[in-house]
Amino acid sequence: MNGLDTPVTVLDHTALGLAGHVEATGVTVVELPRRGDIDQQVHGDVLVTIAAPSENTSQAVGLGARWIHLVGTGIDHFPHQLLTDGQTLTCTRGGSAIPISEWVLAHMLAHAKRIPDVWIHDVPDAGWRTDLDIDRLHHRTVTIVGLGGIGTAVAVRCLAFGMSVLAVRRTNRPSPVDGVQLVPDLREAVARSDHLVLAVPATPDTDHLVNAAVFAACKPGLHLLNVGRGRVVDESALREALDAGTVSRASLDTVDPEPLPSGHWMLTHPRVRLTPHVSWQMPGAVAVHLEVFGANLQRWLNGEPLDGVVDVDAGY
Repeated sequence: MNGLDTPVTVLDHTALGLAGHVEATGVTVVELPRRGDIDQQVHGDVLVTIAAPSENTSQAVGLGARWIHLVGTGIDHFPHQLLTDGQTLTCTRGGSAIPISEWVLAHMLAHAKRIPDVWIHDVPDAGWRTDLDIDRLHHRTVTIVGLGGIGTAVAVRCLAFGMSVLAVRRTNRPSPVDGVQLVPDLREAVARSDHLVLAVPATPDTDHLVNAAVFAACKPGLHLLNVGRGRVVDESALREALDAGTVSRASLDTVDPEPLPSGHWMLTHPRVRLTPHVSWQMPGAVAVHLEVFGANLQRWLNGEPLDGVVDVDAGY
């Protein structure tokens, strides 16, 4: 068991209506404001909050919770220094895998099929052009950096399209998906790849992981897709690779900083496709994250290991 007397108090610091997704017996959900002072007489066993801190996150963390859960996958913005000994941190790892992997495939298909460039808005006197360089995904090669929940979901979908799937990951653990070839060196992988998908968190080890040396090693015409964090890419080196045509397109759902300042070069570069960090969205996306917490809460109440435990030192 969790070692706590019932009733168990869950502090909801999300403003997302967590109570409607918690059905465990003997659990009380207390809502905390995201702004203003929090009553320091309130105490809880579990705190559910959002990785992006608000003005009173430090107060929420200090209310005695032994377990803190972050709604979302990325934890790089959460103030880890607030944690004390004995507090466990978890996140909704894999909760956005479906919509993000679909975003990746949508952009890979758009790149291969030259969408929206091939859309017709008028018919010239010479008639339609059909001599367009339309590509395919079948038999093309993709490298996925990071083989967690998101990377795995991307791999499954790429395999379904008949692609060769390479993966680079921090550990030597085997791939959770049959048909994925693990490659130890990123430069070796990109030399063979038509598409490069970044699905890793922002950590000291991944900062500018994709840099000038990686671009120099890549197969000409590489399509770069980033659904991890903007800091993973050296954006100055990316600009040079785009201008040289070494990278034919960069499809980016995350950049550094977010949002980009007005006039930033990526906003108008013809080879860049930007979306405003929305790859995680789908109908019911927030409910999925809250339901993942609800299932984890039941494990905790049963004395079972928690899913999504964060290694604070590693950064994910």
